[in-house]
Amino acid sequence: MTAAEGPRRPGPVFMAAGALAVLALVALGIWQVQRLAWKTALIARGEAGLVAPPAAAPGPQDWAALTAADEYRRLSVTGRYLPGPQPLVRAVTRLGSGYWVMTPLREAGGWTVLVNRGFVPEAMRDAVPAPPEGPVTVEGLLRHSQPGGGFLRANDPAADRWFSRDAAALAAALDLPPPVAPWFLDAGTPGAATQGPGAEVPAGEVRAGDPVPGLTVVRFANSHLSYALTWFTLAAGLAGMLVWLRLRRPQGADPR
Repeated sequence: MTAAEGPRRPGPVFMAAGALAVLALVALGIWQVQRLAWKTALIARGEAGLVAPPAAAPGPQDWAALTAADEYRRLSVTGRYLPGPQPLVRAVTRLGSGYWVMTPLREAGGWTVLVNRGFVPEAMRDAVPAPPEGPVTVEGLLRHSQPGGGFLRANDPAADRWFSRDAAALAAALDLPPPVAPWFLDAGTPGAATQGPGAEVPAGEVRAGDPVPGLTVVRFANSHLSYALTWFTLAAGLAGMLVWLRLRRPQGADPR
């Protein structure tokens, strides 16, 4: 190709590859639309579960069937809190910086679950009250385990430093009697706590000075619409570029 001839139109191989890329981008957009429908239904189910009466906590026979759709289900667990250590997991809530108090509970049916009894501020780190003695019924939200860590830091069981509520790691560190639930329970109803330790909460839900329950932040992330629009926009842009390349007149060509 000489300077006088200018750039040529793209050949059939280039155009075929470009067309395949457009189809791939469209397929990704359609997939995200399908994911959007799935996520919308999942969110609707989760929001309905937040206002539904608490159901009996799933036992060992049901754990394998739990999915992402079960997050934030309202549950009720009856049993006894186990004596011993209560790991503190770093937390930042609307009440400030502090810790979640993770206390193991032996369910009446013979299995163990970790209960996030609530939030305590930094000043209560070395003065966390013991859990109630005797049989208790705890209502709260099912939460999936959070392995690894958080706040850009890994959990350090040997040093008793926890940055995420990793049910399996916490159970191993406490040497809890099996079977142990692979999920944990966030005690309380979201939005119930108002001021801090000792704040007004539903009667019978917390004793004065106990960890503050009900601070769970419910998040249903749904970015599939923006993803779909991104893929469709890229497909349209690439298709437009291919059409322009195909239809443009080479430089130096006779316009007649």
